[in-house]
Amino acid sequence: MKTENQSSELKVYEKTKGGSYRWVTITTLLLAIGAILHLVSPSIGGITPNWTIAMYCIAINLTKPSIGQSFGIGLVAAAINIPTSKSAFPYGNLLSEPVGAVVCALLVCALANVSFGKLNIKPALTGFITTVASGLTFITTLKIVLSLPMSVYLYAMMPVVFTVASINAIITQLLYFPAKKLFDGKESHHVSDHSSKL
Repeated sequence: MKTENQSSELKVYEKTKGGSYRWVTITTLLLAIGAILHLVSPSIGGITPNWTIAMYCIAINLTKPSIGQSFGIGLVAAAINIPTSKSAFPYGNLLSEPVGAVVCALLVCALANVSFGKLNIKPALTGFITTVASGLTFITTLKIVLSLPMSVYLYAMMPVVFTVASINAIITQLLYFPAKKLFDGKESHHVSDHSSKL
């Protein structure tokens, strides 16, 4: 009888410890933080970190959602970006952010931990490549929609994309480990709570 109760509690734990909806909670929290930081961050030399991309990169690295779920994360990120965008065509986010989120999910699935010495730099790598993918998609859409000259695209817009990507790589790397510690701490708390009942 006791064994059956233990088994039942373990099944409940497996179902409630995060399960298929864990990625929703952690992503919502991080995107909300990203939206606030996006609003309060000053522009330096016309360049502002893309906090939204950095935050969903962290979320995808933490929770490893499916490609479809990552596409949804990108759409939510786009919806958050549109009202606060300073771009001449903010609706370009509806294309660029899903592309970025899907690229990030593919990288997370494809890459093992990438280390520099003892430091795992996978967050920085995914943050950089994801920002480049999203940024190039956005500026290409902007060029087509606004019929911008190729010189503007190559020499004004593209350098900004790679600069923001470099900044995002640093942000993603720095914030990933505190976020992971908090995330893992919550998991451990659930484990100890359920273990005490056995």
